[in-house]
Amino acid sequence: MRIDIITLLPELLHPFMQLGVCGRAIAAGAVAVECWNPRNYASPPHRIVDDRPFGGGSGMVLMAEPTLAAARAAQAANPDACPIYFTPRGTVLNDKLARELAQQAGLILLCGRYRGVDERAVTAFGGREISIGDYVLSGGEPAACVLLDAVLRHIPAVLGNANSAEEDAFADGLLDAPCYTRPAVFEDQPVPPVLLSGDHAAIKKWRRQQAEQMTAQRRPDLLKNK
Repeated sequence: MRIDIITLLPELLHPFMQLGVCGRAIAAGAVAVECWNPRNYASPPHRIVDDRPFGGGSGMVLMAEPTLAAARAAQAANPDACPIYFTPRGTVLNDKLARELAQQAGLILLCGRYRGVDERAVTAFGGREISIGDYVLSGGEPAACVLLDAVLRHIPAVLGNANSAEEDAFADGLLDAPCYTRPAVFEDQPVPPVLLSGDHAAIKKWRRQQAEQMTAQRRPDLLKNK
């Protein structure tokens, strides 16, 4: 998979791309990532990329011309990719959507900044609009990191254990069961005996029961979709 990111702050993304799931995916050759800075497509000498919004109001808006020029350069380099713009009005990212995106040949991620991007550039860019939650960020770069981590773990050979993604929370529409590791007793609290029994069928049943109970208590909305 090839992923292109349109961003004013590629420096924010470079450390993320060197470590963790993303770093392993790049090192394994499973994904290639490139950043495109709209400032490189703005007019010299000042290379201005933002301006005040028409109609007044606070904040600045990324201008259509340099933003779209960078986006079109990325689309020319990655013509089969799915375009994605991060915005609070978009579809909320979840595991199902992450799995769908992992099947794409490539992704092009448009990171807004300030108040966002001139709507004319967004319309011309096309593609999907995605949100990572009902809160405001200073830019789309943190959202890009979240989406990359959620998507890349569903690409074969990225995770060390091929079954890890299938055992994650939300893999079957439920929250995960509680997890324990050594020591078997910590501050007078023992690990549930079934996990030490070696009975894999009983452990699987316990984990399913715990996942259903946790989901009913914490996220009953997930059960409505099952």
